[in-house]
Amino acid sequence: MKVVIQCAGKKSKDAGSFRLKDGRKVIFVASPSAELPQGNNAYTRPDDMTDTGHETWREKLVAYNRVDTSKNPLNLFPAYKLYMNSAYQRLVSAFGEDKIFILSAGWGLIPAHFLTPLYDITFSASSDPLNRRKPQDHYKDFSLMEDDGEAIAFLGGKSYLPLFLTLTGGMSGQKTIFYSSQTTPHQSSSNIKMIRFKTSTRTNWHYECAHALAEVIRGIIVGRLVKN
Repeated sequence: MKVVIQCAGKKSKDAGSFRLKDGRKVIFVASPSAELPQGNNAYTRPDDMTDTGHETWREKLVAYNRVDTSKNPLNLFPAYKLYMNSAYQRLVSAFGEDKIFILSAGWGLIPAHFLTPLYDITFSASSDPLNRRKPQDHYKDFSLMEDDGEAIAFLGGKSYLPLFLTLTGGMSGQKTIFYSSQTTPHQSSSNIKMIRFKTSTRTNWHYECAHALAEVIRGIIVGRLVKN
């Protein structure tokens, strides 16, 4: 089974980023036209053109991931290490790096190992206008998951669910969507199973769900080892 978990706002302070030719750090946001923070950073959108004018930042990121990633001169972090919460690395430890994907409000559906620069983009309605991605905003989202028929589980809030359904809608594998609200999110596909994760946590409940799912997998593995 593959697991897709939504991205997080808190990123590692040690994570790298792209740089402009003048040396300024590039921070990706949803609306650079909004009031910008103080500092010597450059703010742009993933699908805006780079300062060379020959490619977009998204295209530049694809090219960067195609080279020998062991060199990684910009010190970009693999997606699952970019976010500070331990749930991402816990999932990778339980399922394996190739089975974990991040649903990023800035980049789309990316594998855990995908080298990802700093960004501050979210679907959260309570976020600053600088960072909030609106449903009508145009993004050329990545969909970097192979359609091999394998089952897919989604851990994330209702604001991220539409993007998940859009980017995985054509995939043949059974989808399981975990949710925490008392009301089951609407979905029209017969290929989707809805499971309520009961918790008193209201904000970022999907982290708790991720740890629980990882613990289930750990128990299965230990059980197999005992039997052998």
